Amino acid sequence: MDISEVIKARRAELGLSQGQLAAAAGVSLRQLARYEAGEQQPVLSAAVALADALDISLAQLAGQVSYSLDLSGDWWCAWQTWKDGTPRVDTHYLAVVQRGDVLHLDADRALPVEQGSYRWRGELRLWDNEALIGWYRSTDAAVRSKGSLYLALHPHGNQAHGRWVGMSYDGPVITGWGAIARSEDAARGVVQDLINPES
Repeated sequence: MDISEVIKARRAELGLSQGQLAAAAGVSLRQLARYEAGEQQPVLSAAVALADALDISLAQLAGQVSYSLDLSGDWWCAWQTWKDGTPRVDTHYLAVVQRGDVLHLDADRALPVEQGSYRWRGELRLWDNEALIGWYRSTDAAVRSKGSLYLALHPHGNQAHGRWVGMSYDGPVITGWGAIARSEDAARGVVQDLINPES
């Protein structure tokens, strides 16, 4: 795809009119129409503004990198964790909304707060359709848990596994295995296999 096609396709995907995109990128409507018609290429400053307004990278705007994986939708996540030194695996529902190469995460609790679980939100960035790197934080007022996530994405985009590092009930810096998958059983199974690779 060339720049004109990327701009048109991404604008349509986001449901933006030409006027809305032009305003968000700080370019004139006439200039945007020229970009979309392929009559003119944006200068670097305009390209940066357009990429930001379209929530994509410059490489994506130039048609050099394609993030054809759509990871939006219903997922399940599983995490190796502890409460008062007792290990366990928590699984819970995870809603994912993808915008370009950024995934916005919104997770339910696995258990009540008193049992060491919490609602959380986070963000992951998709790198080269291979890795998801980002952060999470509790959205339950009484819980201070927060941290970072690194997940290796399966080539088919149906699951990812890796590690979380963060603050928990059992310490200010702890880590464990984690996974996301399209079903609760798949997510739990991936984490169990990571914890006990011989079983």
